[in-house]
Amino acid sequence: MRMSSGTLSSATELAVLNGANVMAIGNGSPEGWEVFQFANANLVAPMTYDVSHRLRGQAGSDGDMAVVWPAGSIVVLLNGAPRQIELALSARGLARNYRIGAAERGFDDPDVVAITAAFRGIGLRPYAPAHLRAKPLVGGDLALSWIRRTRIDGDSWLSTEVPLSEDREAYVVRVSVASTVLREVEVASPAWLYTSAAQGADGLSGAYDVSVAQKSDRFGPGAFRTIALSA
Repeated sequence: MRMSSGTLSSATELAVLNGANVMAIGNGSPEGWEVFQFANANLVAPMTYDVSHRLRGQAGSDGDMAVVWPAGSIVVLLNGAPRQIELALSARGLARNYRIGAAERGFDDPDVVAITAAFRGIGLRPYAPAHLRAKPLVGGDLALSWIRRTRIDGDSWLSTEVPLSEDREAYVVRVSVASTVLREVEVASPAWLYTSAAQGADGLSGAYDVSVAQKSDRFGPGAFRTIALSA
């Protein structure tokens, strides 16, 4: 990892679990960033580090986590210096003009970059559910279940359940074959019964996927969790 400025340092596992060494990695576009943490940072060349012992997909960014980030990807140390742009809900999705550069140089400085960008408000996106399971039942029915996650106040181990963080509990369940959606339903609890009759009506034969996302009234479906199955 080659840094343009600043330095990186290692941290203990406990410090990382308490929020140390947070970075974002992406391609520079407004969306698709993964947040990760690291414990080991070894200087291997001038301004170049070998970063290892990572926690990936943090802060709900597992929905944007690439299997391998290609060379040339951009990394940003989230040490408090980068600030989030305040954006009204009414401005979500609207293209706006931005100028990026050192404030003391003025907007017309040659090093100031002008871009037009629109933001969906990914901070409002529900996290992908966890532990998606499928259990075959007698008669051919399929019982799907999953565990809800939360964007807000979900770090405490003292609670019996994490807060909902949405106006209501709702999930979108999709059955698809090769990216073609055969069935989509909305349910109000973290479970769904895919009956044998519904499977027959969908014409299932061979491999198919079931995907589940928590739904937000403000954002829509969040990141999907998918399980591969076979009829």
